[in-house]
Amino acid sequence: MLRRSQNYKLTINACFLGYVVQAVVNNFLPLLFLQLQTEFDIPLSKITLLITFNFGVQLLMDMFSAGVTKRLGFRKSMLVANIAAAAGLALLTILPYVLPSAFAGILISVTVYAIGGGFIEVLVSPIMEACPTENKATAMSLLHSFYCWGHVAVVLLSTVYFFAAGTEHWRWLALMWMAVPLADLVMFIRCPIGTLTEDENKGMPARTLFRRPVFWVLMLMMLCAGASEQAVSQWASTFAEQGLGISKTLGDLLGPMLFAVMMGLSRTIYGIFGKKIRLERFMFFSVFLCLAGYFIVIFVKQPVVSLLGCGLVGFSVGIFWPGTFSLGTEALSGGGTLLFAMFALAGDIGCMSGPTLAGAAAAAAGENLRAGIAAAMVFPVLMLAGLFLRKLPDNISGRHGR
Repeated sequence: MLRRSQNYKLTINACFLGYVVQAVVNNFLPLLFLQLQTEFDIPLSKITLLITFNFGVQLLMDMFSAGVTKRLGFRKSMLVANIAAAAGLALLTILPYVLPSAFAGILISVTVYAIGGGFIEVLVSPIMEACPTENKATAMSLLHSFYCWGHVAVVLLSTVYFFAAGTEHWRWLALMWMAVPLADLVMFIRCPIGTLTEDENKGMPARTLFRRPVFWVLMLMMLCAGASEQAVSQWASTFAEQGLGISKTLGDLLGPMLFAVMMGLSRTIYGIFGKKIRLERFMFFSVFLCLAGYFIVIFVKQPVVSLLGCGLVGFSVGIFWPGTFSLGTEALSGGGTLLFAMFALAGDIGCMSGPTLAGAAAAAAGENLRAGIAAAMVFPVLMLAGLFLRKLPDNISGRHGR
């Protein structure tokens, strides 16, 4: 068993790096928005569309990845994902300069690497789950922390590069970031990839999975995990700018970085010490901590304290996403890749719906950001409800349902 675990160290490290790849494709381009707007004379409305398009493509990949993976297998699918991520970054340095429309070139590049990001999000969790680790929940939490640390690394290293070389030389940095998916590609060529159980190999039929009430409870929890996170993180830069009296550029860096660091810290702590902490207990505690963070953001008028409240929310929501994944694999053994794909889909829908609700509520309250955050408190409340509902008796939770 020890030898087998040692062989799978490369697989585990490849999964960790896979989430860093996703952090690169999701967070590198937003650092270039002002540069792209100036260099190619692209309106801000089109620039911001790139983020929506990126996550829209990833949502489509969430929907179709289960079928594709069933045909290609985990290894080939991960190779395709990393090739797409690397190719998208490479095309980003070429297409805007050779196509008649620079925006079309950027959009094509985003589409290519978003395909890779969507695949990675769905695949790394079941691959990690199949590794012979002692505690699946802690391993899953540590895995998801690498997205946070990857986000921090992208912002920090890119900022250092821009300071030293100038933002106008961003293409060289894009090529440097290609090294991350290429390294992950090599690791997935070499590493062993296990399977879960015989039931997981066949996968639970979609009709059976969808008729399980506990599945829909867990889908609600995944949606709330993404929404609780993004409803606050999108405003973190505003609180940083207002609270510390710094420029918008520094606010954009400091606010989201604080949120990412705190979220990564939470996942890392559970990943290291989770053997001594019950997952459900940690999640219950985190929900109440999240609500406390929301209350600070909403009701404390001192902007610096509001920024710290954002950090508290970041810490508290860290366990929501990986914790729900772990609870789902335990409750729905045999769900296979379809289960992970549906969870990723629900989480991404939450990432879109949380900021949308907060923004709509803020607009209705006369551009009052705190009113928007108050409306988004519904998501951690529903997360708490989900934690209770999934523990209902078997005849209600659907454990025997078909």
